[in-house]
Order: sequence, then C-alpha cells, then structure tokens
Amino acid sequence: MMRIGHGYDVHRLVPERKLILGGVDIPNPLGLLGHSDADVLLHAICDAILGAIGAGDIGKHFPDTDARYRGISSLKLLGEVMVLARSHNYVIGNLDATVIAQSPKLAPHIRQMVENIAEACEADPTRVNVKATTTETLGFEGRGEGISAHAVVLLFQEFEE
Repeated sequence: MMRIGHGYDVHRLVPERKLILGGVDIPNPLGLLGHSDADVLLHAICDAILGAIGAGDIGKHFPDTDARYRGISSLKLLGEVMVLARSHNYVIGNLDATVIAQSPKLAPHIRQMVENIAEACEADPTRVNVKATTTETLGFEGRGEGISAHAVVLLFQEFEE
C-alpha cells in the first residue's frame, strides 16, 4: 500500500536567530522565528509524512504551547514523526521538497540537507530530493520577509513476513 502526503510551512525572518534549514546551520544575518528551531523545510516534511499516514499535522504532535519543544532541533521532531510512521509499517518511498527563499543561496547546503533528512528518516539518500528556488523578488519570500517550503512524500507500507 502507498500513501502520499503534502506539507507546507512558512516562517518569518528576524534578526538574532539562527537560520536552520534541513538541519543545516546556514550563515545569514537573519534567522527564522519560531518556537522550535523553526526549520521550515523539516516542518513541511513532517507535515507531509503526518498527512500521508492521516495523523494530523506538526502542531498537533508538537504544539508551540509545550515548553518541551522550545528551541528543539526539528531533526528530532522528524525522527519522532518517522517513529510514528514506522509504527504503522510505513517507510519512505521518496520525498521531494522545495525551499522558497530569495536569499541566501542554498545550493551549497543542499547535499548536507539531503543527508540529514535521509538519516532522520532512515531512508536511502537517493530517495530524498531537496530543491531551492527564489520568487524573482515577488511576495514575502522575494522581499526577504520569510522563507517557505513545500514537501511531497510517498510512503510504502511494509509488512513483516
């Protein structure tokens, strides 16, 4: 059995915060505002996986009203989401994600993002794809006010023999 999920997330860029995307600390004068590390890419991926298994969204599982999640690495949240998916015998078939940001340039960091995501999902890195694009200065991303991400995941259900 296969299940498909889509995730979307957005966070505002602000001073005095780290910019963490795909579990990578990217040098930048602005970072993403949020209760956790605000890793918009991993949040979109979490939502895609949770959607595929019909388990709600990241806010349901890791509410921003819970102090346990303040400043937490979103790689840990992704790991917990995968524990839930595996408890239903689902594994990653493939995962495709896009980060929308006018700056900074993300291409030099994509490989490490893919490796981090694959490790957290216990998936072969060839099953994980991350892309980055700009909006040609249009919209909130183009004005440098925030960063968004979309993710689509295909999960396969494995059955024990």
